[in-house]
Amino acid sequence: MQYEDFQFLLFDRQPDGVLLITLNRPEVMNATNARMHWELTQVWSTVHDDPLVKVVVITGAGERAFSAGGDLSVVEAMSSSQEATLRVMKEASDIVYNMLACDKPIISAINGTAVGAGLAVALLADVSVMAEEAKLTDGHARLGVSAGDHAAIIWPILCGMAKAKYYLMTAEFVDGKEAERIGLVTFCAPRAEVLSKSLAIAANLARGSQTAIRATKKSLNNWMRMAGPVFDNSLAMEMLCFLGLDVKEGLAALREKRQPVFPSAQLPNG
Repeated sequence: MQYEDFQFLLFDRQPDGVLLITLNRPEVMNATNARMHWELTQVWSTVHDDPLVKVVVITGAGERAFSAGGDLSVVEAMSSSQEATLRVMKEASDIVYNMLACDKPIISAINGTAVGAGLAVALLADVSVMAEEAKLTDGHARLGVSAGDHAAIIWPILCGMAKAKYYLMTAEFVDGKEAERIGLVTFCAPRAEVLSKSLAIAANLARGSQTAIRATKKSLNNWMRMAGPVFDNSLAMEMLCFLGLDVKEGLAALREKRQPVFPSAQLPNG
């Protein structure tokens, strides 16, 4: 793809080979619709093949969110369509593996809420800078499906198994200060400084040995590649959950802004 082919990603070339990518659906807090989700699978090979790009910084449009998860219409389609579920499954896998395959360093400037596919991009970045007051969550359990789109491959490596299990099973929100403290993100900063700090890190990487930096990234990414079977299984388990009753209740609860009453949490009569 060419940069002009993308509908919901904006591209701004910065000095010395730094490319700023902006998730651009600010009217819905940069939530991923079907098109944006697909674009997030394609952009990394486009960047990888661009000889003018040395480092990527990715952020969200506006001040409220990096990306507030997926459109509920996509979730609803997955709960009733095998075709939709298989499409999203492939794309979720492609986002992870295409980011790992991109040889250019990726920096996420997490300026606000990060959930869903946006969170996958934020945490799979090689360096992450998060606003202190921003919040992130892997909200799959709140919806009634297992954590699958990125969490199993990266959370235990970033913050350890104890924290990963707790936050992935409870779907609690984590703010920037706590995310930095437990190692889930590289740095936190005041919101007004997140993008400038990210661009400064990118500029520094752009001045370094590109051969050495890319080889280092490739070597370290092998830790994630070793966890590939864990991730593949988690993604399949997530998709199986979309066939159950819990996701229908989770979706209804989200729309009605109430706590879900999951069928699987109810004790049998007697």
